[in-house]
Amino acid sequence: NRGGDWRLNRALTTVVIVRMRTHPETRAYVARRRAEGRTTKEIMRSLKRYITRRIYRTLAAAHPTPSGA
Repeated sequence: NRGGDWRLNRALTTVVIVRMRTHPETRAYVARRRAEGRTTKEIMRSLKRYITRRIYRTLAAAHPTPSGA
């Protein structure tokens, strides 16, 4: 599907927006990236990737694959 899972994308966008407003570490990250000349869209894209990787690692650790697979 070219559009991807839009519901999941919307949920990630909401998480990123809330973190950009309230989470101190994320706010510091955004400030550093803005100082580098990045746009808000670029910053949000990298934050979405970061959050997605973190969620994936959490899910993978909770459900390890069998050793024979």
